[in-house]
Amino acid sequence: MSARSSLQSHVEKFLVERHRLGFSGRNDGSTLRSFARHVRAGGYRGPLTVEVMADWARRDSHNSSDPHTWARRLKKLRTFLRWLQQFEPRTEVPDDAIFGRLPARQAPHIYSQQEIVDLLAAARRLGPVAGLRGVVFETLFGLIASTGLRIGEALSLRNLDVDLKAGMLSLHQTKFGKSRQVPMHPSTVDALRRYRRARDRTGESAAEDAPFFIGTRGRRRGLPLGDRQVHRVFGELRRQLGWRNRGTHHAPRIHDLRHTFVVRRILEWQATGVDIDQAMLSLSTYVGHAMVTNTYWYLSAVPELMALAAGRFESFMSHAEAEDA
Repeated sequence: MSARSSLQSHVEKFLVERHRLGFSGRNDGSTLRSFARHVRAGGYRGPLTVEVMADWARRDSHNSSDPHTWARRLKKLRTFLRWLQQFEPRTEVPDDAIFGRLPARQAPHIYSQQEIVDLLAAARRLGPVAGLRGVVFETLFGLIASTGLRIGEALSLRNLDVDLKAGMLSLHQTKFGKSRQVPMHPSTVDALRRYRRARDRTGESAAEDAPFFIGTRGRRRGLPLGDRQVHRVFGELRRQLGWRNRGTHHAPRIHDLRHTFVVRRILEWQATGVDIDQAMLSLSTYVGHAMVTNTYWYLSAVPELMALAAGRFESFMSHAEAEDA
């Protein structure tokens, strides 16, 4: 590429086009801007090569030594790089040969009930003692755990999206460009009500278009709570709590609260005799999956549900053998 500064402009143009097509772009933006900063800082000249990309991929924020982690980072660049080739034909696009082929999806960490209780208690203790910070994070993590929201969906909520009378959340143009309404359990509504009273007492904006979850420090006070800040705080709490990682990611993640919600719901249905096939579509709609197959994935990928999947297969085979007899 003739001018390194132009890479950043191409990134921004690409993100605008993706947004017009209905993609949220939150994660894409963070990844591509990181790559553009790396290219600029390294003073690279000429076309973008897989060597430059591989060097960036190895420098993830967790200092990982796992080639699968690096491969996932490279994979996030591919759509942009193919798009960039129309302007810079010599741009290379990385393939699986660099760090090896990725497994289809990694198994999540499924939180125990006690781990979630401990997380919320630790968040509540975040200082200052008389401040709002602990309440913000306790409520945010509790909402994700009790509804299965994506972190971006929770952080984008405005006051008008949280109907505490009807017990309903309204989510707009989320992942895959979808919008949906999410009913909440009465205990979740009560927790949100307590949070909003505490927040409003501090004098923060109660206007309908104001953010529901807010920053509480410095220049971020009263502004929408930031994704990076939330992950940083979660990382601190994770280290403090010392969980043993039962997933295949680098460590338990905020997103695993969403996975836990789905798994616990399926397990509860199994325990109470609910027809899981009949209920799967409603669960898929509730959590905002693009396809119901994304919800069925848990049956074969999560240890807690593999026994359920095996039992369903045995039942199917027994029925098939009986018909053939």
